[in-house]
Amino acid sequence: MNGELMTSLPLQELLRNAPSAGDIAERFSLLLEPLKKRVVREPAGCLSYPYLIPSGFYQQMWDWDGFFMGCHFAHQGQADKLKHWVLNFLDHVEDDGHVSGCITPEGPREIMGRFSAKPFLSQGAWIASKAEGGDVSWLKDQYQGLCRVLNYRIHNQRDEESGLYFWMNAMQSGADNNPALNYDGEDPRSYLACDISAYQVRELEAQSLIAGALGLESEAAEWKESAEQLRAAILDKLWCPEDQAFYNIDRETGQLYRRMSYSSFVPLFAKLAPEEDGRAMIKRYLLTEEHMKSPFGFRSLSRSDPDYNNENIIIPFSNWQGPVWPIANYLYSVALHHYGFEAENEWLAVVQGTLLADDIEKYGTMHENYDAETGAPLAPSHDHRTPEGDIVGFVSWNLCIENLLEGVVNDRWMLLDL
Repeated sequence: MNGELMTSLPLQELLRNAPSAGDIAERFSLLLEPLKKRVVREPAGCLSYPYLIPSGFYQQMWDWDGFFMGCHFAHQGQADKLKHWVLNFLDHVEDDGHVSGCITPEGPREIMGRFSAKPFLSQGAWIASKAEGGDVSWLKDQYQGLCRVLNYRIHNQRDEESGLYFWMNAMQSGADNNPALNYDGEDPRSYLACDISAYQVRELEAQSLIAGALGLESEAAEWKESAEQLRAAILDKLWCPEDQAFYNIDRETGQLYRRMSYSSFVPLFAKLAPEEDGRAMIKRYLLTEEHMKSPFGFRSLSRSDPDYNNENIIIPFSNWQGPVWPIANYLYSVALHHYGFEAENEWLAVVQGTLLADDIEKYGTMHENYDAETGAPLAPSHDHRTPEGDIVGFVSWNLCIENLLEGVVNDRWMLLDL
């Protein structure tokens, strides 16, 4: 479905005439297979294990890109890739527990100060172990490193009064210009944030499971208690009953910051909300065209937000102020499944699978994000080309749309349950 077709016919007619999810799943998987080789690199420099890169413009090993790619491969029976991602990061944990969110063969790459890794390492370690039959023996020597990383985040990104977590800046969150965070380098504010707090609940739960599997029962209980306290704080402080939504809190004012972005839905991905509340938020915001729903998937920012746009405005390629991101749509799909929206997930699988399959057929690769109104690929922009003259493109966590299609077609979901 190209942009011209999508804007010239009513959506219902397009869906009525669209190929089935099964047809799209088969087509997309065939087109995707050759691209998977582009994201795996052999050990090099200070990276002792094969490592994952987003490909295209990005040739580094990143935190959440690698986590979601690694989970994709683990779900496909290749858990070694996720395990190696974990080990490569743990090799670079500093004495105080800091580990950079980006590592190259030449060493950690710091961005905007100390660019600390996002909360995914313990989850990655546990999911890799589960995928390998529950073997945690490899984690005996890694457990203390995981503890140091968790404790660094607890000491440096946890608000003592509320118990919630904050990003040091939007760049650290990965959603580089999310209007629900401070993305201006001159902006000193920080926010008690839905996304980092929800991811951290999962990290603490994963660490508890790892500790238990290693026979460290008292530590397992402590990590579990920390996870439950954080879960309660998220529901108590970040949920707005009046708006039926999760919001961030401005730490300067202590007030809810009422901006509806992709990050507002991360607690639903983590299945933190009660069913009634989760369904209400999805119906009110995710499934309505005035907010998140577009013909090509779900937006990264509400269409009603004053900052909403579909420009390629971030250098290099990272606008979270409206464009459709496949990784955000994967997260949305998990939330939809958790809260019982199966027909909506089928629609999402069809439009996202078609969008990416068409992209591969036209360009031989995919893109990071797409115009939510036309479906046009935005980034990387096409003035970035390989020595052979091809556009550099992007693969990375777009792989997870294959998992969405498998869930819809074969009831084989990658929900990242712990």
